[in-house]
Amino acid sequence: MTIERQANTPMSQQHPPSPAQPDLFGFPAGERTALPEGLVYAPEFLSADEEATLIGIIAGLPLEAARYKSYTARRRVVSYGGSYDFDANRLLPAEALLPALHPLRDRVAAWMEIAPHQLVHTLVAEYAPGTPLGWHRDVPDFEEIAGISLGAEAVLRFRPFPPREPTRAEVVRLAVQPRSIYRMRATARWAWQHSVAPTAGLRWSITFRTAAARR
Repeated sequence: MTIERQANTPMSQQHPPSPAQPDLFGFPAGERTALPEGLVYAPEFLSADEEATLIGIIAGLPLEAARYKSYTARRRVVSYGGSYDFDANRLLPAEALLPALHPLRDRVAAWMEIAPHQLVHTLVAEYAPGTPLGWHRDVPDFEEIAGISLGAEAVLRFRPFPPREPTRAEVVRLAVQPRSIYRMRATARWAWQHSVAPTAGLRWSITFRTAAARR
């Protein structure tokens, strides 16, 4: 796996695509074609070999069905650096990120142009075919968010928050390819909700978060 070596690749050589390229995003007719301010997407962040290595690491993790109060979700997750208790609405301690994922964290931090230690939380999630993730904003304990997609393609949907009698024209759809990365900050983080449409195939995501600058 070459993640650690590639973490030092200069930003000028990574060539992130411009958000103004709607042909990459798979927008259906009648929906918005501009990404929310503060949302950046880059395909081919990882190689196929790196993706396979990460999927192998995930296979050995203690994934469990995610719970939201009385609801048990279909996706399976494991958290590092904190585990959110939705009954008590507070962040509980969790074990530190396992060393096998440190190279990926360091590379994501370099892409975000921040220090690795600023990525204080990591969530690994598995989506079985047909698994959705409902509309939400991430919990307020965290600020910026970066997500890596592995396996099947997924469609992320975004709508303004709070929703105002949402219509199809207000929804932005972003088709995230395997091995891609996205980042949410500022307006996209706080003034928009997001969801994941039911996945067509088996998919995994690895999400990194910085600590909240505000509550």
